[in-house]
Amino acid sequence: MKLKRPKSEPKVSAGSMADIAFLLLIFFLVSTSLLQDKGLMLQLPPDAPPTDTPINERNLFKVLINSKNQYLIEGEVRTDLSGLVEEVKTFVQNPNANPNLSESPAKAVISIKTQRGAQYASFISILDLVKESYYQIYGERVGLSSDEFRKLNKSSPVDFERYQKARTGFPMNISIAEPDKTK
Repeated sequence: MKLKRPKSEPKVSAGSMADIAFLLLIFFLVSTSLLQDKGLMLQLPPDAPPTDTPINERNLFKVLINSKNQYLIEGEVRTDLSGLVEEVKTFVQNPNANPNLSESPAKAVISIKTQRGAQYASFISILDLVKESYYQIYGERVGLSSDEFRKLNKSSPVDFERYQKARTGFPMNISIAEPDKTK
């Protein structure tokens, strides 16, 4: 007579599951590209002691953003930013030698100041418009649009010469002042 052995149930070895999970984890970490925010492309000044350079009030174009995201541009409260690009271009270039505008493009300074609590979007929209006005000036000086000017290949000698010609005498003087505290 044969002895009946109890049927053994198949077992899954869980020892290698940890190894497989670890290998999958490494695979996905290596093969996945993570999004990287580029942030603002601002060039910070060199680390040097601050100097008080006197600026003639005439050469200063003031933009203030308060904590309620309202704009005070040259002493005028605004809700709409249309026309700001043309105002900045006129201020910097001063084509008619107006005594209320900058003495020269080299001396013109655009000051952007915010109060604490102002949204970044408000600051960025002002900064973009001010930069756009300068790019339009640069493009007009060499017969290009502002978009074409920004796309110049500075490694090409011809494009680099156009780039230098456009910017000569017209530095992009944008002052980003430290925010004020709100009460």
